[in-house]
Amino acid sequence: MRLLSKLTRHTRTGNGRDGSTLTETAVVLPIFFLILFGVIEFGHVFMTIHTLNSAAQRAARLGVSAPITTANVSTLASQIVSSAIPAAKATVLVKNGDTFDVAGVDAATINYSTLPNIELSTAERRQLFIVRVSVPYSDVAILGPKWLGGLTVYGQSVMRKE
Repeated sequence: MRLLSKLTRHTRTGNGRDGSTLTETAVVLPIFFLILFGVIEFGHVFMTIHTLNSAAQRAARLGVSAPITTANVSTLASQIVSSAIPAAKATVLVKNGDTFDVAGVDAATINYSTLPNIELSTAERRQLFIVRVSVPYSDVAILGPKWLGGLTVYGQSVMRKE
């Protein structure tokens, strides 16, 4: 009998914390999930940027060789992006990079879409060219476009024609 009374005494909550655990959980869990999903989404942004950089680099390496056209380079970059990120609607720009041959050029001030196009099959030897692949992040976002709505992510590679 004495053992039974000890068990019942210990199972009662005598410390006054009847609902505090539930309240603390209700406060902490939404904050925890917000941070968790934020980390996941930003990790996805960086994975997407890495994929675009890789696609631009592989396409630019193809463009270095002699008989390759700009259309071949654009097609390869689009294929790489669509195989890695199926929902992405990639924009591929192959531009003349002579702007970067001038010393002291600030790359942050250049509008890449206004640079002149280049046809790689007729480009001169040692001519600089840029392959830039961009995707609106709202097309590939995990949690929807609310987090990073107007963001456009891109990858690019700059190489010289051989």
